[in-house]
Amino acid sequence: MNEQELEVMLGRVGRATDEIGKVVVGQRQVVEEMLISLMAGGHCILEGVPGLAKTLMVSTLAKTLDLGFRRVQFTPDLMPSDIIGTEILEEDHATGKRFFKFQQGPVFTNILLADEINRTPPKTQAALLEAMQEHSVSYGGESRPLPAPFFVLATQNPVEQAGTYPLPEAQLDRFLMFIRVSYPDIDEEVDILERTTSGQRASVEKSLDGEDMLALQALVRDVEISPALLRYVADIVRATRPQDSGIDTVQHYLRWGAGPRAGQALVLCAKAHAVLRGRLAVTLDDLRAVAPATLRHRLLRNFQAEADGVSTDDVVARVLEKVAEPASPLG
Repeated sequence: MNEQELEVMLGRVGRATDEIGKVVVGQRQVVEEMLISLMAGGHCILEGVPGLAKTLMVSTLAKTLDLGFRRVQFTPDLMPSDIIGTEILEEDHATGKRFFKFQQGPVFTNILLADEINRTPPKTQAALLEAMQEHSVSYGGESRPLPAPFFVLATQNPVEQAGTYPLPEAQLDRFLMFIRVSYPDIDEEVDILERTTSGQRASVEKSLDGEDMLALQALVRDVEISPALLRYVADIVRATRPQDSGIDTVQHYLRWGAGPRAGQALVLCAKAHAVLRGRLAVTLDDLRAVAPATLRHRLLRNFQAEADGVSTDDVVARVLEKVAEPASPLG
């Protein structure tokens, strides 16, 4: 992709962001992080209290991208077959013979919204693991590929934890980014009240399609990152591990640190962040911008951290403060 093609593509991405803004007030950083995750070819979790338009953001994003979209409301009685599909018995009316036919579940789409993913038992949560990692589903001894591109965008609430099932670390690690959705400011809240209590409804136009998204994913992979910045990423990830870290905050408040997949996520998201700004080389600012969303869900706090009210974001901030930066912003 040459410079002119990149400019055209980024113009389409910008229009997609503007289209989402017609429906969702504010949350520009959340929308950008969602796009970064998709451009990097990964999945993401949106966490926020009820009423912050998490589901609306995902469904509006799907409309602007002109991709297949399915929503699954995760509940305690949801079964794995409700997600991946099942075999049903059919009869050939011409011959009278009966046979089993696989009925595809909602996972066979481009964008799957896993709404309130932490409200379903681990058995059903695990049904997404292969789909998220391999982009395929195995059933009846046969592997069935999922459409490309394929993304899982999950939501969960940090409140009302009674009757919920926290995602296991193995599944959390499959999510490229963990995005926090915060309350709107006063002006945005007034705008929300005006929009949602009137009879006007904004229409969303399609700005990107599946081929555009696949092209963006390929472009992100081609973005350059210097050896010095790769070493910096490795230093950050290793500094989150209590057994390897010389940082007091890490040793005092973490049980486990981030694994190698965290470094991969940090590099890919930094590359996507650079592309969104029209650059084809990663800088130090790109890495620092995406570090919280790519690391916060990969760190396991201990009881002391919970007692002292220390969050994983606090630990990430301390790590970024302590790890030595490369001499040049480009590494």
